[in-house]
Amino acid sequence: MSIYQHFRPEEHAFIDHVLEWKEYALHSYSPKLTDFLDPREQQIVTSIIGSSTDVVVQFFGGADYVERKRALLYPSYYTPETDDYSIKLFEIDYPHKFVNIEHPQVLGSLMSLGLKRSKFGDILAEEQQIQIIVAKEVADYILMNLQSIGKAKIKLIEKDLSAIIHIAESWKEESCTVSSMRLDVIVAEAFNLSRSKASPLINAGLVKVNWKKVEETAFECQEGDMISVRGYGRCKLTTIEGKTKRDKWRIKVTKSK
Repeated sequence: MSIYQHFRPEEHAFIDHVLEWKEYALHSYSPKLTDFLDPREQQIVTSIIGSSTDVVVQFFGGADYVERKRALLYPSYYTPETDDYSIKLFEIDYPHKFVNIEHPQVLGSLMSLGLKRSKFGDILAEEQQIQIIVAKEVADYILMNLQSIGKAKIKLIEKDLSAIIHIAESWKEESCTVSSMRLDVIVAEAFNLSRSKASPLINAGLVKVNWKKVEETAFECQEGDMISVRGYGRCKLTTIEGKTKRDKWRIKVTKSK
């Protein structure tokens, strides 16, 4: 039985990387540290490494509750420490009395430095306090080159990981029925939109499934998928319960409040 059949075709290339990481940790007798992975990628790594007795995987992204984490694959006899994950925390100092900085602006400014998204973790914001978690190997580069966000001049201040902002996200579960598992149908139902409004959002690249942009309205959603719509929030397709007598799908979605 092929390991690939359990995953979507677009995830096969990532699976190849995971298998390479596993081989490295197994045959080099040393840990293999990855870039930051989104929760879906972490799930794939966990399912592939799974119950392996030779190679173990742990994840860390600065705190237990953050979404994006680095994976450390290591031989079973190795004992990892926090330093092994090579993570740094910066707080953004900016004139908050005069300007407002939001998550998309921080993300855009970091991406404009020419870095891959996988080189930094969560962007945390609480009121006027903003922090970014980055890979240690690019920390000095970011420190030298990230000097403004939008029109605001900023300064990065390195903080100990113990000072990380704690953001608790609350979720609410809802049950509903849908005519199909198409992305446009699920988005419309989950966010109380019409199909005619949901479809343009998808076509415009404003919808992500499992942290990856999806622009096909007919994309088939699966149980466990995390769906986010820019400007509307996000939801998780937690359960597909089956068909009703009227041939509709009964599902449960969990929405962030």
